[in-house]
Amino acid sequence: MEKINITIEKLYDNKNIEKELKKSYEEAKKDYDFSKLIDKLNLPDEVLMKYTSSLMNCAKEALNCKGCPGLFNCKNEIKGYVATPRVENNTIFIDYIACSYQQALNNESDKNVYKFDIPKEIANARMSEIFVDDKARIKIIEYLTDFIDNFKKNKNQKGLYLSGSFGTGKTYMIAAMFNEVAKVGVKSAIIYWPEFLRSLKGSFGTDFNEKFDYIKKVPLLLIDDIGAENVTSWSRDEILGPILQYRMLEELPTFFTSNFTIDQLESHFANTNGGEVEALKARRIIERIRYLAVELALVGKSRR
Repeated sequence: MEKINITIEKLYDNKNIEKELKKSYEEAKKDYDFSKLIDKLNLPDEVLMKYTSSLMNCAKEALNCKGCPGLFNCKNEIKGYVATPRVENNTIFIDYIACSYQQALNNESDKNVYKFDIPKEIANARMSEIFVDDKARIKIIEYLTDFIDNFKKNKNQKGLYLSGSFGTGKTYMIAAMFNEVAKVGVKSAIIYWPEFLRSLKGSFGTDFNEKFDYIKKVPLLLIDDIGAENVTSWSRDEILGPILQYRMLEELPTFFTSNFTIDQLESHFANTNGGEVEALKARRIIERIRYLAVELALVGKSRR
């Protein structure tokens, strides 16, 4: 008898919830902008009423954008973005789409970040989209946000050497920070190190000098996936060494990502593909890296 009573109570509660949903939905339909929005979605009422609250917010944000004079006056939940419904298989998802002002700012910021052989996802990385589901990531985010705040006052800061396994989001996190400072006009470069070396090796004269000098002197630099390259005396002593030496003397913030810890990277640099073991030359590189960057580890599951 008790089980039957519980079942009846659940049915009663469900009917009450459905009744309240329908009431809220019918009330919302009286609003012109809400009504216009749901007409475009072309879904039955029994589906739409489940998303009344989210759709009301979408209609409100779209209305906020009408006649908006600029980002400084943005009233939306996420500044520069408007909540927009998207339908897939009778299910509504909410996307946040950049408004024209934000898009213009993004385009202008993109010009400040030189990207060499970097995937689109990394190129478009945003601080607001970084996963914050473990302590290691929170510590790194705190370092990056502190760097942004301090960089406004002092351009000569230590960068970050971020080690960790493949696919954990190391490059994404630093790229997001670079994109953030690009908004205030800071020039930076993100280079996939193995491919950049191959490109330099195939370059001659002016092309070589322009690439090399830009990377050496750019205010912010991320050397992505250092340690994934085949080590040669040329790549270590004639390319990487001078870049790090210049940046160390000029105190230019330099960031690194790698599957190796710094100690492991030293062993990598000590062994060239010619079979030579050159511990002293490897140690010089490592000393420069330690001078330029603080080492943190990102250990976790692959996000790819």
